[in-house]
Amino acid sequence: MTGLLTTVFVLGYAAIAFEHKIKLNKAASALITGVLCWVVYVFFVGDKNMINHELAEHMGDLSGILFFLLSAMTIVELIDSHDGFSIITTRITQTNKRSLLWIIGLVTFFLSAILDNLTTTIVIISLLRKLVRNRTDRLYFSGLVIIAANAGGAWSPIGDVTTTMLWIGGQITAFKIIAGLIIPSLVSLLVPLLLISLKFRGNVEKHQEINGDSTTDLPEKHKRIVLFSGIAVLIAVPVFKTYTGLPPYMGILLGLGVIWIITELLHSGKKDEEKNRLTVVHALKRIDTSTILFFLGILIAISALQSAGILRTAAGFLDKAIGNQNIIVIIIGLLSSIVDNVPIVAAVQGMYDLVRFPADHYFWEFLAYCAGTGGSALVIGSAAGIAAMGMEKIEFFWYLKKISIYALAGFFSGALVYIAQEIILK
Repeated sequence: MTGLLTTVFVLGYAAIAFEHKIKLNKAASALITGVLCWVVYVFFVGDKNMINHELAEHMGDLSGILFFLLSAMTIVELIDSHDGFSIITTRITQTNKRSLLWIIGLVTFFLSAILDNLTTTIVIISLLRKLVRNRTDRLYFSGLVIIAANAGGAWSPIGDVTTTMLWIGGQITAFKIIAGLIIPSLVSLLVPLLLISLKFRGNVEKHQEINGDSTTDLPEKHKRIVLFSGIAVLIAVPVFKTYTGLPPYMGILLGLGVIWIITELLHSGKKDEEKNRLTVVHALKRIDTSTILFFLGILIAISALQSAGILRTAAGFLDKAIGNQNIIVIIIGLLSSIVDNVPIVAAVQGMYDLVRFPADHYFWEFLAYCAGTGGSALVIGSAAGIAAMGMEKIEFFWYLKKISIYALAGFFSGALVYIAQEIILK
């Protein structure tokens, strides 16, 4: 079973990677791969009731991620339809490519820690569409956004799914993870930021509307209301989770409902044809649904590997064959760029208990850093990368050739800084 299941996943992964060569949408490949992985699993195990129960548990977790993605994309799309981002973009007067790259990188890094890497990526990529007209330049900016979002999410307990998992599981505490990882995470951004900025010269060419032409005739007041209510909702999600204990997708669904009411009230006096493009219903039609289906297929496939015990077996093999904690965690981080970091971290949590590695142990902090930033090595290695890939149509091999080397340079630089930091502070 293990061999066949792995083969199906590898073939599906190859189809996704070669999407533009075989002319097959990656969402279709991901969905087929995900379902086939479970088909193989159920045929070999035979206990259909048990398999259905496992699948239902996984889908419960996956649906939370997908509803979060759907709601976040809708809120961002709604802000965009109200020309809300123009309030920000018209105030970014910097046109020098290098300076703008640094501004975008640092804003993404800190915003990701407050929101999360996925939401931040969606917001910043939408912003870049307004700021940078040249597609080649925008692809490099988008690649940096992926790196910055993942780096920013790694040092915050609410910035990345895996860090949140470790936080909820009791392996790390909020203050310790921030204090321990903020410097290594910042280094993992600054190194690629410096290297990529060396490629740029001159000024960016902005879209025409940024130079004064608004895409809507809405009052400035309406634009501000939608923009700031949208940002407030996104920022409030971690607060909602902290105080209610409910998962983040419940907070963002509540926020979407609130914004839905706000926009309906703002345009209540308009005719249907006039307000149609400004409604949540219209925003739902405009979001990239294929990205969500692609995400679903990938996560279903990974959950099959997890249920079959393949990921846990691989983690156990690393522990026995290598032994060195630093090397193991670095390899786990690099694996998270190939296989989603969520099941990998979940497997590691199952391998090592709090007796061997107590809360805030070096091992858990380093795992949070590597799993969070290692996904930047490939465009499909993180939720931020998948979102950017869908929004900007970034090709797998373009990212591999143009961005991966910078992401890896940052990843290893930050890892060395963390190791050195721990040695010095001991």
